[in-house]
Amino acid sequence: MGAGIILNVDGLEIPVSVVRKRVKNLNLRVRADGTVTLSIPQHLPLARAQEFLERKGNWIAERVRRNIERRPSPDFAGELPNRIPLWGKLVPRDSIHANSGQAVGGQGAGGRAIPGQAASGRDAGDQGAPGQTTIDQAALDELYRTEVLRALPDVVERMEARIGVHATRWSVRVMKTRWGSCTPKTGAIRINARLAAYPPECLEFVVAHELVHLLEPSHNARFHALLDEFCPDNRGIARRLKQQPISSERDAIE
Repeated sequence: MGAGIILNVDGLEIPVSVVRKRVKNLNLRVRADGTVTLSIPQHLPLARAQEFLERKGNWIAERVRRNIERRPSPDFAGELPNRIPLWGKLVPRDSIHANSGQAVGGQGAGGRAIPGQAASGRDAGDQGAPGQTTIDQAALDELYRTEVLRALPDVVERMEARIGVHATRWSVRVMKTRWGSCTPKTGAIRINARLAAYPPECLEFVVAHELVHLLEPSHNARFHALLDEFCPDNRGIARRLKQQPISSERDAIE
């Protein structure tokens, strides 16, 4: 027999699945996907479970946020034989120059370099033979890395001016467990290349998130207040990043 409780911590709503079991103690679990389960004794009043969750609220919220941020970025190449996700749209594979890492009609912003920017990833020469008409995950990741490198300077310039901080170094790479990461002590920020599969606002959100870490290293209430100020829709975009890049066939480019 189960029930549900909504825990609200600093504006973050966390659904908790409460399950009655033959246990003596309350057992709390935050799973890797960010879901929360509380096992309680058979006859424990639900109000006691609510009180327990409220006492543990900050601990739960910190781990939920951490697990959401570390949600693995999916592989896309094998799932879409004819079209690939690029900046929130489905793009026909035959419009992609797999051997050069460039998108025909891609939405990445062009040109300007970021001081301290480092390109991380595969060498362009490793992507495949000229004239290649299919694209494997490695070549797709190189395309994504190139697209993010093109889009990043404009996003960084805008977000750094808005937040009032500057990173010392930017790098773009494929990361399996995070959309971005920051080392506040050195000011270095890393961005996941696979953000190029998602709508552009997702890249903006991750850049803002990591820049805010230069002001507040932890995920405490101050951090989330700052992120709310500089990226008001951050919670909605974070939920979007838990989904597949393409939300519907209407996002396809014909």
